[in-house]
Amino acid sequence: MSQNQRPSPMETQLALMKTITLSEMKAVQLMNRVDQKYLTHLGALPQLLGLIAPHYYVQRIEGDAVALYRTLYFDTLELEMYTQHHNRKCHRQKLRIRTYRSTQTTFFELKDKDNKGKTSKSRINLPVSSFYTALEHPQVADFVCQHTPYTPLRLTKQLENSFSRITLVDIGMTERVTIDFSINFRNHATGLSTELPNLVIIEVKHQLGAPVSAIEKALQQLRIPPRRMSKYCIGTALTNPSAKSNRFKDKIRYINKIMAHQATQTPSA
Repeated sequence: MSQNQRPSPMETQLALMKTITLSEMKAVQLMNRVDQKYLTHLGALPQLLGLIAPHYYVQRIEGDAVALYRTLYFDTLELEMYTQHHNRKCHRQKLRIRTYRSTQTTFFELKDKDNKGKTSKSRINLPVSSFYTALEHPQVADFVCQHTPYTPLRLTKQLENSFSRITLVDIGMTERVTIDFSINFRNHATGLSTELPNLVIIEVKHQLGAPVSAIEKALQQLRIPPRRMSKYCIGTALTNPSAKSNRFKDKIRYINKIMAHQATQTPSA
């Protein structure tokens, strides 16, 4: 930002938060956790940040609070993992490779959600150059065969997405919050692309049984209800006309309604 450029309302609120480094964040990995998602308009974000600023650290990497992410999801040709989620199967998995552009690190990851709503994540580190060739790596083959009912030969590149993320951690170091926006999708199977420019996805992650947190209270105050949202599933439904999507239609209408209307209460610049 130039010296003559005024900070945005979001940047102004983030500046009020104490900073936490990437290495300090490792104490709050929460690889086994429960999580809750919330959807809102980008215009509501400064007001939310203003309400919670005293209660959270913001992660900064080389001074930047906003980090860029790129993710590629793998599935079978028949979209078995997507369909399991669509059909509300309680135990479901997602396989993806993700590059954290701010640190130039890449992980092949498995997200596993059990029938009690508990999410666990396993991952292995890969070279950044392997983003599109991950399934060719022997260690990925071993990982997939060990942790899933699939083999790399049954999997193919399906949906790629990119987004910007703000990461927060509460002062007590027991809760992580991710705030995603500027979300884009590109479907490798169909060649179709789309974006959700004004949508914000907030995910609150903590241990099972944790008390109501500051951000959960603020979201209640702003009348932003919890709402489930899978980037992989919504992105696939929006970019693959042949994918089964009946159960996601209401959610897509809800997202479109959010994006079509500016937040009614936002702080002044």
